[in-house]
Amino acid sequence: MFVDSHCHLSFRELRNDVARIREAMAQARVDRALCICTTLEEFPEVHALATGYDNLWATVGVHPDNEGVAEPTVGDLVERARLPRVVAIGETGLDYYRIGDRTPADMEWQRTRYRVHVRAAREIGFPLVIHSRSAAEDTLGILREEGGGSVCGVFHCFTETEYVARAALDMGFFISFSGILTFRNASQLREVARMVPLDRCLIETDSPYLAPVPYRGKVNNPSYVVWVARALADIKGTTVEAVAAATTANFERLFGVPAG
Repeated sequence: MFVDSHCHLSFRELRNDVARIREAMAQARVDRALCICTTLEEFPEVHALATGYDNLWATVGVHPDNEGVAEPTVGDLVERARLPRVVAIGETGLDYYRIGDRTPADMEWQRTRYRVHVRAAREIGFPLVIHSRSAAEDTLGILREEGGGSVCGVFHCFTETEYVARAALDMGFFISFSGILTFRNASQLREVARMVPLDRCLIETDSPYLAPVPYRGKVNNPSYVVWVARALADIKGTTVEAVAAATTANFERLFGVPAG
């Protein structure tokens, strides 16, 4: 019934607990989850999850925060994207939040890497999983320059402004909401969620991070995506079942995953 559109089951907090997590997912009626890749080195483990379990899928990409890792080429990404059960390019994007003493001008390597991902998505016709933090104008600008109107995808774990959400929607992107939606200090984000049409919303955990209330501070997992759906239903003034149905259909449409 529910789908977690963004999780990291290959991370150390979760990788040895996949069997239990899948049981918890089944009990919570979370039918499927998308396992997100953050480095080329990590990809074999992410892909093994997708090929090893019939309710898991995979992406291929290098997260903007990761330094000292293999830099992908368009060919690297496209080659891996053609493998079974890989459905998107990413997670990719820009993050100027944790750059320390550096400035955005120093982050050209991030922008170059991001452009590679957009070009790969355009070449293979796959959606992009976008990460954007404190870098909205550059994130949107590069999408416009490199995407050419032919690239779609999702802005995951959305925390940006209504302006950014509208710009993403105008480019055909979906907006994904995480457990942050349940946080007491997230009133502005809830207003953004109220504005985004339900047929353009996804829900996610970004686990093992950002566990929703009432699990905040604990290790997150895909079974908790139900709490994000409940929060979104409250914001939209609709039922949890309606949110589950819409976000599941959106997931299937965006990533080309067959109906469950």
